[in-house]
Amino acid sequence: MKKIISFVLLTIVLTGCSIVEETNNTLNYATEATDYLNELSNFAEETSGLLNEATTDPAAKEELEDRLLSLEDSIKNFNNIEVPTIAEGIHQTITEKNQQLLDATNNVVQNGEVVVEQMQNSEIYQTIENITELKNQIEQLGF
Repeated sequence: MKKIISFVLLTIVLTGCSIVEETNNTLNYATEATDYLNELSNFAEETSGLLNEATTDPAAKEELEDRLLSLEDSIKNFNNIEVPTIAEGIHQTITEKNQQLLDATNNVVQNGEVVVEQMQNSEIYQTIENITELKNQIEQLGF
């Protein structure tokens, strides 16, 4: 009888630990995802004006290229973060949209340089807006 009670208690303790761990993982994911979405928003805000300057200012064009490369790195890093079970669906949605964003960024770079006219006509900013609209769903993960 003592063995059965000990087994039941041990099972309850271990289950409780996994719930706490999953909750912590979910909160960590929600924080990382929110930070990532804020980074996308900042990119869109900061580069939209820079985009107009880049047509005539080589320094602005170079800064735009640097920011675009940094954005691509951020996208790839976010796609590879650890995802808790509860967030797998939303992460899949974001990674699919991230692939669209990567495709759009690749389409505006030729020979290592941003083609400003192509970026002005690209879907980069619309795709970023679509991704950042998922922020409410991510915030709900954080309870």
